[in-house]
Amino acid sequence: MIYKMLVLLTSVTFLTGVVIAQEISPEATEDWSRKPPVVDPGIKGKLPSDAIVLFSGKQDLDHWEHMDGKSVSWKVEGEALVVAPKSGDIQTKQPFGSIQLHVEWKTPDPKEDYSNNMGNSGILLMGLYELQIYESFHDKNEIYYNGQAGSVYKQHIPLVNACLPPQTWQTFDIVFEAPAFNRDTSLKKPAYLTVFHNGVLILHHVELKGPMKYQGYPAYEYHESKLPLRLQEHNSQVSFRNIWLRELTLH
Repeated sequence: MIYKMLVLLTSVTFLTGVVIAQEISPEATEDWSRKPPVVDPGIKGKLPSDAIVLFSGKQDLDHWEHMDGKSVSWKVEGEALVVAPKSGDIQTKQPFGSIQLHVEWKTPDPKEDYSNNMGNSGILLMGLYELQIYESFHDKNEIYYNGQAGSVYKQHIPLVNACLPPQTWQTFDIVFEAPAFNRDTSLKKPAYLTVFHNGVLILHHVELKGPMKYQGYPAYEYHESKLPLRLQEHNSQVSFRNIWLRELTLH
């Protein structure tokens, strides 16, 4: 009789969805496996203590080189690094994987540009995955939407257009999660990108479909876990300043 009652109670409990919570001690949910390293976040214009400064507005081009390894021919004017048209892209000498990146940029006077070169440049994470720079203030130089400022070029349209007028300094604050590959070189995990443009969220953890491709569809191919960061020269005198990053170990 007692056995039958227990079975009945169990059935009623299952049917009504009542769950008897198991008592768990507070210590059972405490995680002591990884102590976060201490980072001074920086205040009053100071950078995080673990930031790597790539360009500070001085004649500090030691971190950079052209794609062929030659010294940078772009000009340093005041606090800005200005693209030299038809000189070629530049890249960091040091390779990086997942990063938090801060870049300030400014498009030139529109009178200096033409056609599809209106403030045209880009930030190529790992030299492959492009976040577009373009003169897109109030859509005066309208281009396909996955090619305007703040887009993942030919992949993702920004959530909003947060551009400022030409010749105004703008900011990108970027979180880039590098892709991962299996031992057989197949893709294990795609890259992801989050971007704030002038403090406004424009890309939220978007999945990258592969490296930038102007014609055709992107597709992943195996590459090293760390590669140089690259700034694009697209025949427009775009300026850069205050470039720094933090290397990220993501779990």
